[in-house]
Amino acid sequence: MKKQLDCSSSPSGEILRAFGEFNRGDWYDCHETLEDLWIGSEDELRWFYQGMLQIAVALLHWRNGNFGGAASLLASGRDYLQRVCPVCQRIEVAALVVEAERFRDELTRLGPERMAELPASLVPKMRLAPARESQETG
Repeated sequence: MKKQLDCSSSPSGEILRAFGEFNRGDWYDCHETLEDLWIGSEDELRWFYQGMLQIAVALLHWRNGNFGGAASLLASGRDYLQRVCPVCQRIEVAALVVEAERFRDELTRLGPERMAELPASLVPKMRLAPARESQETG
């Protein structure tokens, strides 16, 4: 039987793939990768996957000029991630929440007419926390 993953688990290959897709701006692909993980997940991991998935889709909406979709999904993605521990599978969840909030604040300030002016430097990125030496191996 497959070991049940939780937030203390090492990142899976799928999470690392989603990490790369997210940070390259391949948000549609990231959404697909995370959706595969989300299906069948439970509790904290479900919130983790859903929150990241919604932020990826929000960024896709932003890039495509959908202000309402971007603002709405940034908020709901943040809400899911705030239910997750600050680091989950080595992804710095708390940092992603802060960056998503900063992005949404600036998006809201600019409004739909000027949303394309949002600086690329504010686009949220996923970050890996350093591996803990005390983590079990194997």
